[in-house]
Amino acid sequence: MATFPSKEWLYELKEKLNKDEKYAQVAHKWEGDMLCLIEPGGELKTPLAYYLDLWHGQCRDAFEAEDPVKLKPVLLLSGTFENYCKLLKGELDPMQALMTRRLSVKGSMAILMRNVPTVLEFVRCAREITTSFSTGD
Repeated sequence: MATFPSKEWLYELKEKLNKDEKYAQVAHKWEGDMLCLIEPGGELKTPLAYYLDLWHGQCRDAFEAEDPVKLKPVLLLSGTFENYCKLLKGELDPMQALMTRRLSVKGSMAILMRNVPTVLEFVRCAREITTSFSTGD
């Protein structure tokens, strides 16, 4: 269990995704990487970028991207620190967050809509490993 956002949190998320049987079953057809941009907001003063390589129910890699412009992920998810926290606390539904643009997506929205169960399981795993929140500043 870890504090969001942190490198430890990202490591824990990778481990959780790779060990969670329900996620593996639901996400077995998912093919694509994702970059999560965490925009400054509230107490967070500097942006963060988390890269996740998701493939057939496994997370092949996860790291904090030093230069996210160089990456070309299938999906680019962005939002404020506050909205990511609300999502991870269960105060914001993942699909509602996307539809109301509290979190925005660049890439194929059709991929997300065809894979709603995968998205929900991914968020469940992220919620389960999150114990606290900190800006790290």
